[in-house]
Amino acid sequence: MAQHTPTARICRACDGFAAVATGTRLPDGSRATLRVTCPTCKGTGRSVPTALVRAGR
Repeated sequence: MAQHTPTARICRACDGFAAVATGTRLPDGSRATLRVTCPTCKGTGRSVPTALVRAGR
């Protein structure tokens, strides 16, 4: 029989890409980077099921 794996709940806001590095190039050629995380999933890339969010209120 085929085994089915449960689907991961991917964050709708960041589509699973929870952290990105952005920045500008400095005059010496190096890059100053700033890490930005998704405010919705707080950098995890996964969303919390709606039932758990409602239960906490």
